[in-house]
Amino acid sequence: MNILVAIGIGSLILTIAYFTYGKFVSQKVFMLDDKNVTPAVEMEDGVDYEPIDAKFLAGQHFSAIAAAGPITGPIIAGLTFGWVPAFIWIVLGTIFIGAVHDMGALVASLRNKACGIAETMRKYVSKRVWILFNLFIFFTLIMIIVAFTDITASSFVNVIDLGDGFTVGGGATATSSILYLILPVIMGFVLKYTKMSLNVATLIFLPLVALSIWVGPYIPFNLQAFLGLDTPQAAQKVWNLLIIAYCFIAGIVPVWALLQPRGHLGGYFLYATMIVAFIGIVFGGFPTQYPSFTHPFGSDNFWTPMFPMLFITVACGACSGFHSLVSSGTTSKQLKKETDAKPIGYGMMLAEAVVALIALGTVMMLPKGDPLTSRSPNFIYASGLGSFMELIGISKAFGISFGLMAFTTFVYDTLDVCTRLGRYIIQELTGWQGWGGRILSGALIGGLPLILMSVNLTDPAGKPVAAWSLFWKTFGSSNQLLAALALVGITVWLQRTSKNPKAWLATFLPSVFMFVMSTWALVKTFISYTFKDGAFVMPAGTNTIVPAVSLIYIILAIWVVIECAPAIMKNAQHPGQGLEAQA
Repeated sequence: MNILVAIGIGSLILTIAYFTYGKFVSQKVFMLDDKNVTPAVEMEDGVDYEPIDAKFLAGQHFSAIAAAGPITGPIIAGLTFGWVPAFIWIVLGTIFIGAVHDMGALVASLRNKACGIAETMRKYVSKRVWILFNLFIFFTLIMIIVAFTDITASSFVNVIDLGDGFTVGGGATATSSILYLILPVIMGFVLKYTKMSLNVATLIFLPLVALSIWVGPYIPFNLQAFLGLDTPQAAQKVWNLLIIAYCFIAGIVPVWALLQPRGHLGGYFLYATMIVAFIGIVFGGFPTQYPSFTHPFGSDNFWTPMFPMLFITVACGACSGFHSLVSSGTTSKQLKKETDAKPIGYGMMLAEAVVALIALGTVMMLPKGDPLTSRSPNFIYASGLGSFMELIGISKAFGISFGLMAFTTFVYDTLDVCTRLGRYIIQELTGWQGWGGRILSGALIGGLPLILMSVNLTDPAGKPVAAWSLFWKTFGSSNQLLAALALVGITVWLQRTSKNPKAWLATFLPSVFMFVMSTWALVKTFISYTFKDGAFVMPAGTNTIVPAVSLIYIILAIWVVIECAPAIMKNAQHPGQGLEAQA
């Protein structure tokens, strides 16, 4: 079977879902109404609250949520479980869980002065839940920053051999990345202090982004040689520091100075990769060679490893708790009218599922045992894009550079949003205000990941392992559990505010599924570190980090559910009597 058939069917189902289930959710569950003035319009301040048109906000939101997750997760899951299970979860999970979750978090925030999902839980449940949920979010953001910073830094120091004498050096990707980050800053100031329109600025700066990719291999920035460091690993640690410094700056400056223009350009970058992939998938004639189903982890049993691990490995490609933070943390502060929540909240999650299907397609086209299957997910993805770009006369070396740069760009989009959201949380918990509060909060949200990346980490067997690899499963579990808890909060809000007495079921049932899968996965991770041959063994050294974090997540999640359960049960007994019913 050609990969076009599978990806085409998946994309068609997602498109139909937008006009059917998406319409149902927007009209019958969340009851969108443009008569409701959005917080961006009501509270515009030029820093965090600033309304922009949906066509521009969609790109920013898309680039913020569609980072490395919908690429890395589907590739790992496809290699581990076979492409069919990953395909089914991406499509169905997005339609009935992920997109509903994203849209729900956005609308709940809009109806509550653009407050975060945690603040919504404080208003409709209790202050104790607000504190617990914020702590859960804070730890999750730390995991995201660690995983994505380290995998980005690794792409700046590795040299990839393409064969036939061609290589792609990490220095080239680093140069392109630096140039890419400079361009949106310039664009932001041009838009702020000149009369240039956004359309004209886009026509100028988008070609410059393409130029930055092209020029990277000609002026590679080799940090190891520049600083005279002994090993690539040492250079990677320095890159980690520099990326965190970027995150700190991006998290405290006004949104017009970096977040909005970078998100705008990043959104087009995403669209460009999707167009390239579309050309390759439609005209490449690539057959599906990878097995539909595999036995993961060398086990004879298929179902038990797949449940629950599939549902936390394909994180952002089907459902992601991080999206609730973006929807309620930054996007809700920029939405111009309420009905825009459907194309941005529900539609962009469907678009992310297409990105996930494309990433899965780069696995489907590989035969079992191909040497490429042992490479990192970002290189598998970049190699696939390189094969697609060859069809339009572009060298595979440039295509792979483009793919690696695209991957890095997506990560940047998430990293600076994570830092900003972490800053919001710390300021909410501590009451730190003004520029001093921003700086202290930004330093704290960046400093903790830096500490985790500075230590030598090992897996359960005691073997050295990269930080991104070690924290990916923890990130996946916590991220999906965050989605479950966000859905719980949205459920309570719907019960208290919706005129539709059954609206809450659209979020409650998905929350139960996500909670079971995510908690199960965290328990498995904890056991893998603490039980050897059926006996409990206390981990030593850095081996305590992952099980300790997993245990913290489990305790916080169960505590939040215990706090929310009485409110859900009480509200379910009195449907249609919301205290603040929406029209």
